[in-house]
Amino acid sequence: MNDEIRIAVLGVGKMGSFHVESLTRRTRGARVTVVSDVSDEQAHRVGDPIGARVVADPAEAIAADDVDAVVIATPGSAHEAQVLACLEAGKPVLCEKPLTTEAATAAAVYRRETELGRRLIQVGFMRRFDREYAALQQMIAGGDLGAPLMLHCAHRNPAVPEFFDSEFMIRDSVVHEADSARFLLGEEIAAVSVVRGRPTAEAPAGVSDPMLVLFEAESGALVTIEIFVRTGIAYEVRTEIVAERGSALIGLDQNVVTKRAGGTWGGTITPDFVARFGQAYDDQMQRWVDAARAGIASGGDAVDGPGSWDGYAAAAICEAGVAAVVKGERIETGMEDRS
Repeated sequence: MNDEIRIAVLGVGKMGSFHVESLTRRTRGARVTVVSDVSDEQAHRVGDPIGARVVADPAEAIAADDVDAVVIATPGSAHEAQVLACLEAGKPVLCEKPLTTEAATAAAVYRRETELGRRLIQVGFMRRFDREYAALQQMIAGGDLGAPLMLHCAHRNPAVPEFFDSEFMIRDSVVHEADSARFLLGEEIAAVSVVRGRPTAEAPAGVSDPMLVLFEAESGALVTIEIFVRTGIAYEVRTEIVAERGSALIGLDQNVVTKRAGGTWGGTITPDFVARFGQAYDDQMQRWVDAARAGIASGGDAVDGPGSWDGYAAAAICEAGVAAVVKGERIETGMEDRS
């Protein structure tokens, strides 16, 4: 296709607005023609400057004649219906995580797409497009370090809203580690355990922040995750692979570390997730647009990245994680057979 594809963006809060800006300013081969949001005022604030129509009903936006593909950045509870509507319309969709809020519904979406015989769903796990994560994945897959034994992850936010409880920390934050671990190790996660320790004074009553989460991969490799979302400092994501013949760490190159006379040292940490992963978001968008254009032209697949199975796998891991938080037990993910 030589022409630009026309895109509807559903949900134009912080994430959706960033996607509109990315599509408008930094992505080739696409333009935003429709925006939709629960706030009509916000929709006009984002859509009017770029000449996009405002459509209140997401279903109407998906079905519109001037829409070829869809970006979904609405709350997770709306994703199932909106993604299914995209499938029924035969339109490529980039859906922010989660694919759906439950493993069973995510599996149903995966099966429905499989029945169509055409991959139209890409899930917004943008870390796969981060250059450090991509390089680490290639290093592990190449075998230079030997078999992976452990993966150590730290996921820290400066602050979160009051409703961000222990279960939400799993669903909204650890979900990224769920996909990252599968991407880096190249295998599924079999079980999840959670250790709830002493909470920060900034945590609301009954909320365990920070927590330690343990994933057990099918091979026996272990994944440890420190999730701490009220550090009061900055946004910090680090990942280290420990393998048979060496280890490798990513996340530090985003910081400026200095050493000074007297033995003091320090640096800066990115303030939020957009600053840390801006390049990954933009590369994800360009590759999705290219895949969507090709899929629309050929009538074939329109995905270049994590798809509906990856969305289901992350949902199953997080569902097990939430159960582990509530019950204080090791919970198996119980994932379905992909075949």
